[in-house]
Amino acid sequence: MLDEGRAVGAKPLREYMEVKGYGDAATWVYQQALHDEAELTGDLIALHELRQIHAMMMGPVWQVAPHPEATPRECPGNFREHDIHPFDGGMTPSTWPLVPSRIQDWLDHVNGRAASMRDRTHTEPLPELLAAIHNEFECIHPFLDGNGRGGRLALNLILVRLGYPPIVIMKRQRSAYLGAMARADTGDRGLLVELLARALLDNLNRFILPSVAGPARLVPLAALVDERLSIAALRQAAQRGRLEAFQGPDGIWRSSRRAVDEYADTKGHRVARGDL
Repeated sequence: MLDEGRAVGAKPLREYMEVKGYGDAATWVYQQALHDEAELTGDLIALHELRQIHAMMMGPVWQVAPHPEATPRECPGNFREHDIHPFDGGMTPSTWPLVPSRIQDWLDHVNGRAASMRDRTHTEPLPELLAAIHNEFECIHPFLDGNGRGGRLALNLILVRLGYPPIVIMKRQRSAYLGAMARADTGDRGLLVELLARALLDNLNRFILPSVAGPARLVPLAALVDERLSIAALRQAAQRGRLEAFQGPDGIWRSSRRAVDEYADTKGHRVARGDL
């Protein structure tokens, strides 16, 4: 749907609109890595940008399936005017009259750290800082719906403006993510820190390293995955000696783009001969 603008299958229209809205909002966020207006003010994220992300993300689905309890003033991009029941883990989001002031405090906290985060002089490890920022936002839960997706996109806006790849939580990680957030709500952010750190490193390997590494430079196998070969296929080829690769003392297999291309070519030839 995102590539061609066409719906495939027989899913409810609401689901398609959720995908479209999230895709539009994510595209805008990621573009800020190239078109960064924040350099003029020094801020990493502004209030109007937070509202814009939510409006872009929730606008399409709201047109076909608005929240049944929403008032006209709680449409996408506007803060909620309802209180939210406590979560399963016991965390109770901010009462709605406090949302504007708490969001402003959150923005002040994030942007107050902008200089130290940009020049890497902050004392906390970056994943710990990111976990605190993300958890604080979710505890406020400023919107009636879409807080999880909106909060992760807000975090990614901060990341791309700092020069880091975005963090993507995969569907298979949903249970681990929710469990980590519940632990963070009680003050134990260890699991959330680990999850965010791994996601950041995965995308660094997947998107950044291949762009800066020459064809012969050794990089982790995760940085060499493409439409031809999965990480499992590369690891198996390395272990069997079919792919020129080296396992370091840290246990990580490394290879080069040139070696993977050569392996993919020979693999294709073997398949073709087998078909004959």
